[in-house]
Amino acid sequence: MEIKIGTKQILKFLYILSWIIFIGVCIEAGGFIFNTFYAMVLNPMGAENYWNGLDLSSLYNFDQGYFLVITFYMIIVAVLRALIFYLFIRLLHGKKLDLSHPFTIEFRNFISLVAYIALGIGLFSKMGMQYSAWLSTKGVTMPDLEYLRLGGPDVWFFMGVILLVISQIFKRGIEMQNDNELTI
Repeated sequence: MEIKIGTKQILKFLYILSWIIFIGVCIEAGGFIFNTFYAMVLNPMGAENYWNGLDLSSLYNFDQGYFLVITFYMIIVAVLRALIFYLFIRLLHGKKLDLSHPFTIEFRNFISLVAYIALGIGLFSKMGMQYSAWLSTKGVTMPDLEYLRLGGPDVWFFMGVILLVISQIFKRGIEMQNDNELTI
């Protein structure tokens, strides 16, 4: 008995996986937003156990404005990551992905948008990373960047540039596809 896995099954699996990751990233973004609000408005002790055991009390006690800036970077990065997976879900659910004619303007726009969002994540991660390093020079005990979810801006920049190149390849593919349709 031969098991054959086709493109439709792989896309269905990726659709389900995208939903799972999207829900997880939304929970994380919501946790960052809620805990920032909670620590700033309701209970300053909330900075001790910020999110998943993250301790930002040293930063909060040093300066609440700096606390807001770091949490702002964390929130922006988490929301942009959730947006990427939302776009994947919308693409796969909306049946806009036609494998018989893959070179469409909608798909090129999707790739371009994901590329720009990835570059934005890289930019905000880099800024948050540099801000965290600057705060460390001021004597503030800062958690590791991976716990702040600000690590790896170079990977996001790399992904964004690669996707921009793929977007340009799709642009050329669309032009060639339109030329072929006109000559037939």
